[in-house]
Amino acid sequence: MKKLLVLLSLASLLAIAAFAQDYTSRFSEAKMRDRVKTLSSDAFEGRGPGTPGGQKAAKYIADQMRSAGVLPGNGKSFFQPIDFIGLKVDPNTQLKVSGAKGEKNYRFLNDFVASTGAQKASIKTTAEVIFVGYGIDAPLYKWNDYKGSANDFRGKYLMILVNDPPATKDEPDLFGGDALTYFGRWTYKYEEAARRGAAGVILVHTDKSAGYGWNVIRSSNGSWRYEILRTKGDKTPYLDVRAWATEDAAGKILEQAGLSLKELTKAAKSRDFKPVKTGLTVSLDLESETKHVSSPNVVGRVLGSDPKLRSQYVVYSAHYDHLGVGEPNKDGDKIYNGAYDNASGVSAVLGIAEALAKVPIKQRPKRSFYFLFPTAEEQGLLGAEYYSRHPLVPLAKTAANINLDGVNFVGKVDDFIALGANRSSMIDLIEEAAKERKFTIKDDPDPGQGFFFRSDHFPFAKVGVPAVNFSHGDHFIAGANKDAGKFLSDYTEKYYHQVGDEYHDWWNMSAMVQEAEFALSFGIKIANAPKVPRYKATDEFSAPDRKRLP
Repeated sequence: MKKLLVLLSLASLLAIAAFAQDYTSRFSEAKMRDRVKTLSSDAFEGRGPGTPGGQKAAKYIADQMRSAGVLPGNGKSFFQPIDFIGLKVDPNTQLKVSGAKGEKNYRFLNDFVASTGAQKASIKTTAEVIFVGYGIDAPLYKWNDYKGSANDFRGKYLMILVNDPPATKDEPDLFGGDALTYFGRWTYKYEEAARRGAAGVILVHTDKSAGYGWNVIRSSNGSWRYEILRTKGDKTPYLDVRAWATEDAAGKILEQAGLSLKELTKAAKSRDFKPVKTGLTVSLDLESETKHVSSPNVVGRVLGSDPKLRSQYVVYSAHYDHLGVGEPNKDGDKIYNGAYDNASGVSAVLGIAEALAKVPIKQRPKRSFYFLFPTAEEQGLLGAEYYSRHPLVPLAKTAANINLDGVNFVGKVDDFIALGANRSSMIDLIEEAAKERKFTIKDDPDPGQGFFFRSDHFPFAKVGVPAVNFSHGDHFIAGANKDAGKFLSDYTEKYYHQVGDEYHDWWNMSAMVQEAEFALSFGIKIANAPKVPRYKATDEFSAPDRKRLP
C-alpha cells in the first residue's frame, strides 16, 4: 500500500511537471483574436463603467469563463458588485483667478480640468492660492513642503508640482533617484492635501513629468468620471476640487501675482523651500451631472491539485474597462475602444484561465488560481482598490498578483518587463522561467514615469501582496509587422486614451500567445513553490506584507 501511494504521488508529480513543461498548445490564437476583436468592437461602446457597453463586457467575460470550465469567484457568482457615483462636469466651466495684475478666466479642457471628491453635483469655492512645491511630507527623506502651522492650508487652493524632487549629486538616491516614488504620484498629492484640509489642488501638468501630452488628460476628463460611492460614516478626507492645469495656464496664473513658475519650480527642489502665499484668489463653480451606477469586478477561480495548498491563490488580473463614449475626434469617432488597453490583457488572462481549467485537477499546479477583471481602472484603479479592501480571497491566502495591461500584438520578442518583481522574491521564479525560454527580463525602462503605480497590481502591493505588472519588451525575434510596429511606436503620442486604440486584422496573435504562455509559466512556478513570495525587507511594501503574513 505504501509503495502504491509513493507511485501515485510520483505519477501526480510527473503529470504536474509535464504540464509545466509545455502548454503553448493549450492556447488558441483564434480565440485570442476573437476575444480582443469582440471586446474592442463598437458594439461594446468603449466599456465605460456602469454603461450598457461596460455591463455587456462584464457579462461576456463571465460567459467566457463559464464556458471554459472556470468556477465563479464570488460564491456562485462571477461578479463582485461595486457602487459608484459618476460625475460629468459642465464643459462651459471656467476657472476665475484674481490677482494684483488683474482677473482672468481659464477654460475647461483647454487650460484645466477639474473634478470633485465631495460626490456632489454642485461645488462653489473661492479661496486663496498657495504654491507648495512638490506637496510632499516625507520624514523618511527629511522633506516637508508643508512648513508652517496646520491652519495655513485649511480651506486654501494648493498649486503643486507632480513627480518627486530630483536627486542631486550629493544625494543621488533622494526619493529613489531616477525611480519615481509614491510621493511623486498625483494620487498622493491629492491625498496629502486633503489630510491638510485644503479646499482644492491644482496640479501642474507637463508632458515630460507625466510621460504623455495634455490630450490624454483632456480625453480622460472630458466625459464621465467615477468614484467608489462613499458609505455613510466614511470619514476619509477629500478635496472639494481636484484640478490639473496645463504648464502654460499654471504659468499665466502665477504671472497674475508677479510670480514665475520657472523660478518657483527651481526653488521647490530644495529642502529649504517654504510655501508661497501668492495673493491670488481662485473662484470655481463646478456644476456636474451625477448618476449612481453599479459596475462589477468579474471574478473566477481554478482549483489547485494539492488539498493542503489549494486554499492559497495566485491572482491574475486585467482590467476590462476603458473610457466609453467621449469627445469625438476630427472624423467624428467618439468610441474609445481600448483594444490594446486593455482588451488584449483580458483576452490573455481568459486564455490563461482556460488553459488551466481544461487540465484534470490532479495534473494542475498545487495552489489555486484566481482571475480578477477589475472595473474602473481608468478612473484611478478603483476596481482593484475596492477588491484590495474587500478581498474575496483572504490576503493571507493570496500568494501573488500578476497583472497584464497591454499585451504584445506586434511580433514575438525575447525580452520582457516584470515591473515590481525585483521588490520581492518573485523575481527568482520569473528569472527561472525566463532562463528556460532563453528570455531576458529587463528593468523598468523609464523608472521616472512611475509605471509601477499606474495599473491594477499597485493596490495589491499597498496591502502587502507581492505584485508584478508583466509586459513585453521590444527586441523582436523575427522583426515586427510594419503597421503593428508603427502603431506601437506612436502609441503614447497618438493612441493612448484616444479613439484610435482599435483592433486591426494585422495583429499578431502568436505574439499574444507567447506573452500569455510566459505569464502562465511563472504563475505555475509560484503555485508549486514550497513558500509563497515575500517582499524584500528593504522594500516599502514589506511592512504591509509582514502585517498580512506575520
